[in-house]
Amino acid sequence: MYNAPSQGLLDFLHNSPSPFHATQSMCAALQAAGYIALDERETWQLEAQGRYYVTRNDSSIIAFKLGQHDPAAHGIRMVGAHTDSPCLKVKPQPELTAHSYWQLGVEVYGGVLLSPWFDRDLSLAGRVTFKHEQQLQSCLIDFKQAIATIPSLAIHLNREANTGWAINAQTELPPILAQLHGEESQDFRSLLAEQLQREHGIQDAEVLDYELCFYDSQPAAVIGLQQDFIAGARLDNLLSCYAGLTALLNSDDQYSQILVCTDHEEVGSNSACGADGPFLEQVLRRILISEDDFVRSVQHSLLISADNAHGIHPNYADKHDGNHGPLLNQGPVIKVNANQRYATNSETSSFFKLLCQQTKVPVQSFVTRSDMGCGSTIGPITAGQLGVQTIDIGVPTFAMHSIRELAGSKDLGYLVQVLQAFYNSTNLP
Repeated sequence: MYNAPSQGLLDFLHNSPSPFHATQSMCAALQAAGYIALDERETWQLEAQGRYYVTRNDSSIIAFKLGQHDPAAHGIRMVGAHTDSPCLKVKPQPELTAHSYWQLGVEVYGGVLLSPWFDRDLSLAGRVTFKHEQQLQSCLIDFKQAIATIPSLAIHLNREANTGWAINAQTELPPILAQLHGEESQDFRSLLAEQLQREHGIQDAEVLDYELCFYDSQPAAVIGLQQDFIAGARLDNLLSCYAGLTALLNSDDQYSQILVCTDHEEVGSNSACGADGPFLEQVLRRILISEDDFVRSVQHSLLISADNAHGIHPNYADKHDGNHGPLLNQGPVIKVNANQRYATNSETSSFFKLLCQQTKVPVQSFVTRSDMGCGSTIGPITAGQLGVQTIDIGVPTFAMHSIRELAGSKDLGYLVQVLQAFYNSTNLP
């Protein structure tokens, strides 16, 4: 079995504290593998069997390889994931001062599991846009060191803390950055300008705006008595991005292949660079010039939507359907929902099961309890946009949407192995 090294994922997570940084990390890996960067604003001159990538908004990326076989007749093998994760984002006018403490107002992005954000060593990363020498520029920044925290209220002052405590996102989440003295005040944009100088050597920048998120500065790690688990932030869904990228870089050149990793999945994907926007379709139409080739190729293609699944938690087993409790380290999970929250159907599911059989990868199934709601992915959105046959899969995970999630260390290798087999597959359903 191909066993993708966990250290590669740990490094990827460390270098990808925001969707912008995740996209940058993937660009670097693709460039090192000989992929050519394309600009959407320019005319593309694509060559037979060429390897390319294109980004949008610095936070979404599509990498593609043109195979030896005509994609209109043999389809495109597509893997989709997303670059964003639930987090706390800094507000436009964030400065708060109370009782000598400097805090920042934050907005909750996505379905954040809030309680684990307390008492963590937080850092800050993202994109900053500024004026420098009369030119508008943008740069990515990452403070890396712990610069903030959200202290819990002592249980002596909150006797309900362990019996059901509703967290107020407006008043209880602003992180503390520093303690001020006397009449001292702080300007957040000045702090960002100083970081631009430290990180990029840019002096006298006038910061105009930013998209910044707090993150846990504790690095991801392989843990457990027998090293069974990967613990870290943003496993949902950077683990899938990393697995898809690794599979693409190790696949052969017979068939055309795409990896699409888009932003804003955690808030519905409805954006210019999200899966519910035109990014993927517009790239495909530039690869497949004629309308006939475009439609034929889509109908010959298949998309694997890779996004983490809920593993059965031993302390909360009743939250799962009794026949559908995926276990960590027992292989990827096929996600099914009768109401099309997942795009899996019997044919795409059977194709994936056959791939797993052929590659000796264990496979599991997940269906939400009938009396509980179900999340969704980019799978149904992309299927609805393109009309491409799709399957939703993912590795089982604990604590999804927490500041620190948990996955099985073996499942990374399983996922890479089956995705690589998919990229190399001769026949699609």
